[in-house]
Amino acid sequence: MSETDDPRLRKSPLANLWRLKQYLYPYRFRLGALWTMVLLNIAAALSIPPVVGAAIDGPIADRDLDRLWAFAGLIAALGAADALLALTRRYFQTSTAMSIEADIRAALYEHLQRLHTGFHDRWQTGQLLARVTVDLGMIRRFFAGGLIFAISAVGMSTVILAQLFWIEWRLALLVAATAVPLFLIGRGFFKEFLPAARSEQDQSGEVSSAAEESALGIRAIKALGRGPLMAGRFDREADELRHRGVRKSLIASRSWSAFGAIASAGLGATLVVGAILVANGQLSLGQLTAFILLQLGLLWPIEAAGWVMAHGNEAMTAADRVYEVFDTEPDIRDRPGARTVDRSTVRGELAFEGVRYAYDDGTEVLRGVDLTVKPGETVAIAGKTGSGKTTLVSLPSRLNDPTGGRITLDGTDVRDLRLDGLRSVVTTAFEEATLFSMSVRENLALGRPDADERDVEEAVRIAQADFVHDLPYGLDTRIGEQGLSLSGGQRQRLALARAVVVKPAVLVLDDPLSALDVHTEELVEHALGQVLRDTTALVVVHRPSTVALADRVALLHGGRIEAVGGHSELLESSRAYGDVLAAEAEEVAA
Repeated sequence: MSETDDPRLRKSPLANLWRLKQYLYPYRFRLGALWTMVLLNIAAALSIPPVVGAAIDGPIADRDLDRLWAFAGLIAALGAADALLALTRRYFQTSTAMSIEADIRAALYEHLQRLHTGFHDRWQTGQLLARVTVDLGMIRRFFAGGLIFAISAVGMSTVILAQLFWIEWRLALLVAATAVPLFLIGRGFFKEFLPAARSEQDQSGEVSSAAEESALGIRAIKALGRGPLMAGRFDREADELRHRGVRKSLIASRSWSAFGAIASAGLGATLVVGAILVANGQLSLGQLTAFILLQLGLLWPIEAAGWVMAHGNEAMTAADRVYEVFDTEPDIRDRPGARTVDRSTVRGELAFEGVRYAYDDGTEVLRGVDLTVKPGETVAIAGKTGSGKTTLVSLPSRLNDPTGGRITLDGTDVRDLRLDGLRSVVTTAFEEATLFSMSVRENLALGRPDADERDVEEAVRIAQADFVHDLPYGLDTRIGEQGLSLSGGQRQRLALARAVVVKPAVLVLDDPLSALDVHTEELVEHALGQVLRDTTALVVVHRPSTVALADRVALLHGGRIEAVGGHSELLESSRAYGDVLAAEAEEVAA
């Protein structure tokens, strides 16, 4: 069970936000310079009110214009320094926060790549996209604005209160008293805003999922004429997001308005009491002016407190959502002491020894598979739909791990081999061809980036994918997302060519010819026959013609290998095998 599965092990949103400090450490010197600029910024800004007060009680009261110019120059210099420091500070805080965001995003993406396929099967793509984009954006905005403003606000408030008490302690107590209602309002804000922010962010993931599914399934939607239905579904999700966003904004607006009202009331009380003290000679006009200017300086921290708390809450919920992914440990990983496999030393003998596999719900699809594939041999896996053929061939490359038994490559348990090395010698071509938004050449060389032109051209020839030379820029033509600009047969041939380019020791073909016409299938099978002579291969059979590629056929039935032999031999000895081929032939004909 992962940490995110057990609520007792879940960390609080604040704790998860604090865990992000590891990504701040590489920027500690830039952050140190940033804090220094913040302090200098505060010092420059808060030096102006006392100077103004001194000018009023000094040269203005004495009508000494010569001395007043000196005060004016000092105020202008302090204002210029404040503006320059603010400009430099904001550049530093924005660029640093964006660098931190990029580091977290890179780490999150890398972690997603390590997670097993079962994780990606369970999670909606839109929810993951929301975490990589929206949630990290919220964290970045907090680091770039909320956190800096919070530190600035605390620093300014501390210095201002100290100055206020220095000028007139009775007025300062009046100002300090406003902290009580501010604290009570802030506490209520935290209780309401945190769940509201989490609710909105979760719904944002639902909207992303709806948009992503509609984009990928646009052809099916149009073909079925279900555009209005899908639009209605998206509108409902988007309207729910709007509703939750409005509710969150209402909570924030109510609190911010209360903060502003309390600050304004405090300023009004200061004017009344301060005027009385000036009239009684207990406070000079310059001191009252300086006091009010400083108190006006408190308005920004007080009003910004709501904004800072809102960003802080959003950042906490975002960190909580991000760590739901970070805290998910991959089920499939390198064992301690796993060794690197060298392609040149691999003979390619693949053995299934009592292999069992059960889904998460406990349903067991493989119940003790025993099968040995000799080096250079091609074995076809036949079986009825749902018999577990695809599950079986996903095990050698550890896309899934068996729940019982083991699989060996040249006598070594594949779990004792490093994943990166194992998947360079055991390559799979799936029935559903997945292509990426990159050039044809980059797609073909994805599993072997150092492949030369001859290797690529040979793979194109074997897969009968010569159509690539007729594309606008040949192999350098960029194909669209998921290769939707190509036909199903073209995509499948490119996926097959990509597997051939790797030149693996073990090649797993999960019915990679299903989308090909009869003529092209015959040509591909003939070319593959030459390649497979030197490669150990497992071929999932979904159509009778594919059996021609195999040296032997293994019949998967009832979660076990029921019979193994040549095609003709099994036709004679196994009625179940004949039934499987007949059923597959009917499906192809249909």
